[in-house]
Amino acid sequence: MNDNIDIENIIKLVKEQEPDRQDIVEALRSSKGGYWSSIGYYCFVASDIKPNKPGSNWQYDECMVIEQKEKGDIVIDLLKDGRIGGIEFIDLIDK
Repeated sequence: MNDNIDIENIIKLVKEQEPDRQDIVEALRSSKGGYWSSIGYYCFVASDIKPNKPGSNWQYDECMVIEQKEKGDIVIDLLKDGRIGGIEFIDLIDK
């Protein structure tokens, strides 16, 4: 597993598939300090409290599925405060 993700490629895919979602592009550009929390999930926002509970950093809003032929689809988790919570790489989960 690669330690880093290709955030510029993900931004390119979002621009192509969801051109009206400039908010996601900006949130991806602002995402720093990510890490692999599991084999298929790259996390940007960690929380020691369960997601969506009072006081949690992780307040889920929506997810966006981005299709990617060569490397498999990805799911971007968006938080209520506009940050990217993490990115799930579907094809890595099955490996």
